[in-house]
Amino acid sequence: MTGRRPVSIILSPFFRQSGAKGERELGLTGFTRREFLKRGAAGAGAFYVSSLGFDVAVAEATTIKQHLRIEGATVSHSVCPYCAVGCSLLAYTRKNANGSVELLQIEGNPDSPVNEGTLCPKGASAMELAISKRRFVSPLYRAPGADEWKQVSWDFVLDKVARLIKDARDRTFVTKDEDGNVVNRCEGIAFAGGAAFSNEEGYLTTKLMRGLGLVYLEQQARV
Repeated sequence: MTGRRPVSIILSPFFRQSGAKGERELGLTGFTRREFLKRGAAGAGAFYVSSLGFDVAVAEATTIKQHLRIEGATVSHSVCPYCAVGCSLLAYTRKNANGSVELLQIEGNPDSPVNEGTLCPKGASAMELAISKRRFVSPLYRAPGADEWKQVSWDFVLDKVARLIKDARDRTFVTKDEDGNVVNRCEGIAFAGGAAFSNEEGYLTTKLMRGLGLVYLEQQARV
């Protein structure tokens, strides 16, 4: 053709051609035309399944997970302690030879309808609450007028809290209102429940606070 160079199209001979006189190899050893069609159809099927949302990466991730450090670990369900959304967590633990329990990993629970396996930056760092080197494992107390904190026992803290609650209740307990109605309420103490409370914990805590006469009860989910 005038002004144009001829274009040659070369088909890469990477399959074996079958015929009545036998097979003639055209490329890769042991790769027939039928095998080529099979592998091509399998690849197209995987692409189609992936486009429907059934990502083959999920199966690969499952295989890889079996070789991670959480293999054989005990899975426990928990709730993120931060905001009131109530995202579900999965905690992976393993018991060491000395009897101690080691926390290996915390991640979102994909079966939860709340967070569907996702976590915000605070929830993703929840593991640091347990393993951080800066975490205090014993209570600290600073006496009135003191400028330093000192380490105390849990018994000391429980007794101190109980004494302060009783003193505040005795000072602010109201038996009758201005109209003479019997109310028996404590107006000097308020209580706020945490987001990680279960239904049972919330019920028992409410019964305890109502028994003390508290009227100012709140839950983090409403704040």
